[in-house]
Amino acid sequence: MKVLVTGIAGFIGFHTALRLAARGDEVVGIDNLNDYYPVSLKQGRLNVLGERARFKEMDVADTEALSALVEAERPDVVVHLAAQAGVRYSLENPFAYARSNVIGHLSVLEACRHWEGLRHLVYASSSSVYGDNKKVPFREADRVDSPKSLYAATKRSDELMSEAYASLFGLRQIGLRFFTVYGTWGRPDMAYWIFTKAVLEGRPIRMFNNGNMMRDFTHVDDIVSGVVSTVTSPVFLPGENPHRVYNIGNNRPSKLIELVRLIERYTGRSATIRYESMQPGDVVSTYADIDGMQADYGFQPSTSLSDGLEEFVGWYRDYAGYTQGKASAVA
Repeated sequence: MKVLVTGIAGFIGFHTALRLAARGDEVVGIDNLNDYYPVSLKQGRLNVLGERARFKEMDVADTEALSALVEAERPDVVVHLAAQAGVRYSLENPFAYARSNVIGHLSVLEACRHWEGLRHLVYASSSSVYGDNKKVPFREADRVDSPKSLYAATKRSDELMSEAYASLFGLRQIGLRFFTVYGTWGRPDMAYWIFTKAVLEGRPIRMFNNGNMMRDFTHVDDIVSGVVSTVTSPVFLPGENPHRVYNIGNNRPSKLIELVRLIERYTGRSATIRYESMQPGDVVSTYADIDGMQADYGFQPSTSLSDGLEEFVGWYRDYAGYTQGKASAVA
């Protein structure tokens, strides 16, 4: 099978491409290598991928270039993971989200609907679409019309555009609402990375909402297992609009203080915590109901937060140049 992966130099795109290549798929990937976080990290992921994937630098919002690529490559499946990530950054640079997440998603839809040989499209949505939902766990049937951030609004817009393209053109699609993904080769703007770095460098951790936050931390290996299952065996019912949206999470939310305690355990260092008020765009908790993914794809997350963080801290020490018991002290 030939699979086109957008955002292949990103965190989830990189791990997905590795898994697809390992099982024998032909992987073609694109990424615009933007500088939202250090490009060196993205380049490092591409270096690990090496010849297991063919890479082309491209922005998904470049509609003509993307359409030409799909026409030339003729993929069986497109896995659309490219996006401008981050909730707080959307307050600073909103147009980056409109371009990457809205125009970019529309470009993918247009390119896919004109390629008649495409089996289906899998795309990334986000748990952010649930806003500050008080009813837990979050179910796909819950209301998603009160976004707490522009990022969330763009992701919900993607889902609505996909629904329209499925209805208008019969474009087969699966949307995946990811819940707080973590793991090796992750994103430096995520809490687990920020906290690990701060603890190793002897700097205080900022914990918002006075520590009363919970997240459904999901290891990237489990996320990728879900993604690949939808690539392989998409489930659509006869006569239905061929667009389904699923939660893909750990189904076991944890308090942020638990995250910190595990990082302390695996770094061998104590954290200094500064409690602060809630930040604009944040939500208090996330919690995935994964009944849909379990029923249709046999999805069952298997990596505990403890095991996942132990792996990450070990990887981060190597990546950042740390050795056990020796880290640069930063006041």
